[in-house]
Amino acid sequence: MDLDDVRETARAGNAARLHDETARLHGDATAIEYHGTTLTHDELREESARFAGGLAALGVDPGDVLLQYLPNCPAYLIGALGAFKAGVAVSPVNPQYRRRELTYQLEDTDASAVLTHAALLPYLQEALEGIDWDPVVIGVGSTEEGVHMFSDVREEELFVERSDDDLALLPYTSGTTGKPKGVRLTHRNFRAQMFSVLSQTGELEDEDVRSLVWLPLYHITGFTHTAWQPLLRGGSVFLRSAANWDGDAAMELIEEEGITHYVGVTAMYVDMVNSENFGEYDLTSLESAGEGGAKMSVAIQEEFEAVAGVEMGEGYGLTETHGATHSQASSTFGLRHGTIGQPTRQTDCKIVDSAGEEVPPGEEGELIVRGPQVMDSYHNLPDATDAAFTENGYFRTGDIARRDAKNYYEIVDRKKHMINSAGYNIYPSELEELLSEHEAIAEGAVVGIPDERRNEVPKAFVVLAPDVEAGVDVTEEAIKDYFLERVAAYKHPRAVEFIDELPRTTSGKIQKYKLEE
Repeated sequence: MDLDDVRETARAGNAARLHDETARLHGDATAIEYHGTTLTHDELREESARFAGGLAALGVDPGDVLLQYLPNCPAYLIGALGAFKAGVAVSPVNPQYRRRELTYQLEDTDASAVLTHAALLPYLQEALEGIDWDPVVIGVGSTEEGVHMFSDVREEELFVERSDDDLALLPYTSGTTGKPKGVRLTHRNFRAQMFSVLSQTGELEDEDVRSLVWLPLYHITGFTHTAWQPLLRGGSVFLRSAANWDGDAAMELIEEEGITHYVGVTAMYVDMVNSENFGEYDLTSLESAGEGGAKMSVAIQEEFEAVAGVEMGEGYGLTETHGATHSQASSTFGLRHGTIGQPTRQTDCKIVDSAGEEVPPGEEGELIVRGPQVMDSYHNLPDATDAAFTENGYFRTGDIARRDAKNYYEIVDRKKHMINSAGYNIYPSELEELLSEHEAIAEGAVVGIPDERRNEVPKAFVVLAPDVEAGVDVTEEAIKDYFLERVAAYKHPRAVEFIDELPRTTSGKIQKYKLEE
């Protein structure tokens, strides 16, 4: 890709113009492969521009929000790019979400439209019953009355200009307390994060980049790093649904398609290495293998590297930073295992003590970051936004880190109480709120417990209401089913323990460290 052209394009307001430039340079090259069907960059450009026109024809206006409640599929990328071109912000939704979670995100975004899939439509319709307006509903593979077929939402090509500070993405991230927060990512944020890697072309020709996208696109890593960065470079992405993850199928695809770039969570690599067929697949096409979400065992890492012939790199980023702020892949002195690498291009960061003073190399403190990729604010939460930033504009990650003399960073502790399960962030406060709503439960607390495959999983400690007997009036399995009916399956507690009382401090706060012990 001609970097001078890209730099000129990157100054423009609407981030969608970046892909228009890619299509100009690599129009005939494959952009998307999905179970044998393909789309070129020219076709992606045209389809997205016509979808933008279709949104406008349906009354979805610039500044509105489109919820994308979809599994990984071409419509996800066409829809997101088309929404940008229509001046519409995209709010990604986890396809495992059900009524409770969907209703909250619909209400908080005040979404004007929802792009979904026929298989998810029943859950969406349940959520729509809980709001007092009727968003436009667009369905992939749906013929239901009142639902617009995605393939039919096409009009003349449209491109609406946007300013740097206009909203592009509105993903949601939970805090350790309270309800999920909308993260306002602007067109400037999007362009900055994309442009931070466009200059790192490596030895591969742009059109030879082949990225396997098995991470969910609703997640900022899947959307930003495994999909849009390879696409904007002129490469192709091979989309597969995260719900249908299969380690052997992934290795077979890497071999057959000559995949060059893959990013996965620890559990994915564990599944591949533990497969009885591991070693029979040729994985040497990989130029880059990334991992994140949890610490990987050295044995798994070394075994994968030996077979694939590529060093695995870790990185670090947040929804609030539109993805990576640190990367081993872009580090000056190469990969250094056990670290998250060095700050990426345009990232300014520090490690500070409780007084906000920067600590010297080797000492631990909170990691704070600043740069053009960092979010504008939390959606409609001015107090939370103020608390998240320092006086001079650094975002407080809440993660404890240290760095060495060569500026390699290491995360030494996670945000308080967060449970990291196979790359998914689970926040106990949400599950504890559900426990409090159960008629048989007086109170409860949720902590993470070790799990060989998923790193850790939730466990619920439950104090039953008076006159309720464990195993008779309510069982562990009944409580697990209670969660499975109300939240995404990966969040439900894998273990439930009935206890007489929760350990507390003298001020009444639950001592979760005692439960973890």
